[in-house]
Amino acid sequence: MKTPETHQIKKALISVSDKNGIVEFASKLSELGIDIYSTGGTATLLKKSGINVLNVSDLISFPEILDGRVKTLHPIIHAGLLADLGKHEHLEQLTKHGISSIDLLIVNLYPFEETLSKVGVEHDELIENIDIGGPTMLRSAAKNYKWTAPVVNPARYDEILKMLIENNLCIGTDYRCNLAGDVFSHTAYYDSLISGYFNKTNEIGIPDKFAVPMKVYQGLRYGENPHQLASFYGNFEKIYQKLHGKELSYNNILDIDGASKLCSEFSDPAFIIIKHTNPCGVGVGENLIDAYNKALSTDNVSAFGGIFAVNRIMDLDTAKVIHGIFSEVIIAPDYTDEALELLSKKKDRRLIRINYENLKIENNYDFRAVAGGVLFQQSDKLLVDKDNLKVVTKRQPTEEEYKALMFAWTIAKHVKSNTIVYANKDRTLGIGAGQMSRVDSSRIAIEKAKMMGLDLKGSAMASDAFFPFADGLLMAVEAGATAVIQPGGSVRDNEVIQVADENGIAMVFTGMRHFKH
Repeated sequence: MKTPETHQIKKALISVSDKNGIVEFASKLSELGIDIYSTGGTATLLKKSGINVLNVSDLISFPEILDGRVKTLHPIIHAGLLADLGKHEHLEQLTKHGISSIDLLIVNLYPFEETLSKVGVEHDELIENIDIGGPTMLRSAAKNYKWTAPVVNPARYDEILKMLIENNLCIGTDYRCNLAGDVFSHTAYYDSLISGYFNKTNEIGIPDKFAVPMKVYQGLRYGENPHQLASFYGNFEKIYQKLHGKELSYNNILDIDGASKLCSEFSDPAFIIIKHTNPCGVGVGENLIDAYNKALSTDNVSAFGGIFAVNRIMDLDTAKVIHGIFSEVIIAPDYTDEALELLSKKKDRRLIRINYENLKIENNYDFRAVAGGVLFQQSDKLLVDKDNLKVVTKRQPTEEEYKALMFAWTIAKHVKSNTIVYANKDRTLGIGAGQMSRVDSSRIAIEKAKMMGLDLKGSAMASDAFFPFADGLLMAVEAGATAVIQPGGSVRDNEVIQVADENGIAMVFTGMRHFKH
């Protein structure tokens, strides 16, 4: 009895939406003496190209019906795809029912992904671009890969032809196994796009099961460190467009994400400087130059080699001001021609155009891999507003203090925990990030402010989580802060509030924390 290694390809079924290369491929198969069956538009194209093709409807003696929704969902097709030719009983059943095996299946699917990306696409159009017969045939063939070679990737056509020519119309089992892997990866991705669409449409919070549609956008030179392999999966160009500079690294992309999300929080002209995913300076002003000067003055040492993000068009005047400082990446919603020309003079500096609206649309979920699985959560998109703050001290914040508190709180949301931020209404003054102790974060923020010659008297201080003890608040008092914003919720809240009252501090509770691990 023949084996998969010696099983010749005699009969092929072709049904493709992506017709790139299919005429040439089918022509060569026909020249090799392989019978070709096809459906609908594929069959029409191949016949017009002079290729001898039989219609699938002739094979199954049943027409395509329901506007083409049913054309390959038939026992003759799936028996031909699924028959294990190494089993006598399968061969006997094929003979009994007059069915022959299908040795090669070439299928790719209705363009659901492309349709989904169209602006203003209607729901009914998307539904009609959900392929049923194609994935069903592919899965049948992939399950039976030893006897039916499934091809879903047009990039395989040349390899397969070479193999057929050199191996007497045979395809090795190992290669067939790779083809099956292509199929199941492809159908899993395809189905995840569809499930993601329906879940989003139905506004499901956290589903019991989920699949994330991801394909490689680009390989990266390495990950966080040179010994780590890395790639970017997804669609970078949905939000960003690289206009200039060398290849983006793994760390660049993480920083771009952090800088962009923080910058998107502001409506006034804002300038964000990020280093290792933490903001080291943030300013808002009447224009980008004003905002930049405020951001840089927070920490002009850490800004070296940082990521710069703005929420206004990068103009020539601003470009001249920032051109002299070394930055890895600059992010802006657009650039004037003159600004782009100037900033491009540094060949390695990456210049990124961002679509902030698409960023907000796509910023829905966070995933993080851990040993044994993946953590999944909704993105932290909420930010308490002034009207929902609860004043817990005897003294009410002034209007200026309210503005400073909200500014500091916005920054604290985007700094690694434990987080302490000192600020006034339009600029950061000191940032303490990622310390094991909240007191240490406060100390670092104060020391950085002193190092830069910044006065914390009259400033607002934000803490991303509650004060477990009054010591962190006392440090803020000693530094000169007059208003504090924090979530509240500690068993020692009353003690902390008492210390604030004793020192004339205005303190507000948000009822919401912003841990960022």
